[in-house]
Amino acid sequence: MQYTKNFYQIKSNDEIFEKIKEEKTHIGYYNLPSQDTTEIKEFAKTVKQKDIVILGIGGSSLGTYAIHKFLQHKENDKKLHFLETTDPLDMDYKIGKIDLNDALFIVISKSGTTIETVSILKYLHSLVKIDKENCIVITESDSKLNDFAVHNEMKRFFIPKDVGGRFSVFSPVGLVPLAIMGLDIDNILNGCKEVNSSFFEKKEFYDEIMHKARFIVENKNRFNINVIFSYSSLLEGFNKWYIQLWGESLGKININMTKQGLTPIGLLGPIDQHSFLQLIVEGKRDKTVTFIKIEDFQNEITIPAISLYGLEELDYINNLPFKKLINEQADATIEAIESLRDIPCDVITINRVDEYNLAKLMFSYQLLTSVVGKFVQINTYDQPGVETGKIILKEKLQG
Repeated sequence: MQYTKNFYQIKSNDEIFEKIKEEKTHIGYYNLPSQDTTEIKEFAKTVKQKDIVILGIGGSSLGTYAIHKFLQHKENDKKLHFLETTDPLDMDYKIGKIDLNDALFIVISKSGTTIETVSILKYLHSLVKIDKENCIVITESDSKLNDFAVHNEMKRFFIPKDVGGRFSVFSPVGLVPLAIMGLDIDNILNGCKEVNSSFFEKKEFYDEIMHKARFIVENKNRFNINVIFSYSSLLEGFNKWYIQLWGESLGKININMTKQGLTPIGLLGPIDQHSFLQLIVEGKRDKTVTFIKIEDFQNEITIPAISLYGLEELDYINNLPFKKLINEQADATIEAIESLRDIPCDVITINRVDEYNLAKLMFSYQLLTSVVGKFVQINTYDQPGVETGKIILKEKLQG
């Protein structure tokens, strides 16, 4: 007797791990930590312009913005700008802050035909001459955008074909602009290597990622909302990047034709303590919460020992460092959630505000996304729901 099946079931950790190892042969982001960065670093040294302008949307910009937002205090004196949206008022405002005659435009599109990116490129070209002196392109080697760059003799960097857009931050998509801004891209990749090696050698990150992924999948029908509660404004960009990574990767139909979906929400503490926290504490029990803290902000700004009339009862905060205050706020919120005993939560602590530690966080989330995708048996790397909208838009504009 023979028996075969094609329906969905939760597989063992060992089966999932073998499938992830198999993915390494055709999913390219796993291999990005070992890339040679020499060409990128040499090019970055030649950039003289003060305004660095990224034309890209979604995976072409969110990861770069996440790292820039976290580490902008470490960047050089250049200014990094992101032109993503076709909102005319927002675009006009942002362009008004750029010295177009002292700008390097970095056009990023994996497909090379992203309508938002090409629209903004066309508009900029009407304001200032776009040529090989002030424009570079990051795309696939056979895209229409690459043809444009070749025709105009522009510097090109290539996105590997087997690296999807939302997994591309550690490719030239992110490394080129970040190197230009003076960040240590080798240390970024070192953080990725640490997580990559640990996971595939079945060490610390293997245990953490597998345990978390299995819990999420086994409880996805009850807890189908995954909240990131980041206790630092530096992590605002990370939250946005996570929302795209999680939502676009995992909102799919699996092999059993069952719609899968794990809704991502990104919150910032202590700001959202005064809004969304109420919903978490007393609302429906359909959420898991991951708190992200920074152990060492490397900043000693302190609340001065000043007594203000009418506010004397708050003098107990005098001489308190702000880094201690924000972490105490985080710990108080974590304790309040844990005391309820019916909201699954975990805590990630970033040791230092540097390239290495942020890369570890981001690469671990890429791995977590891939593992969850394997557990629920979907294609983590496509986005058919998005493509349908693109086709409709093209038909409307051509009609």
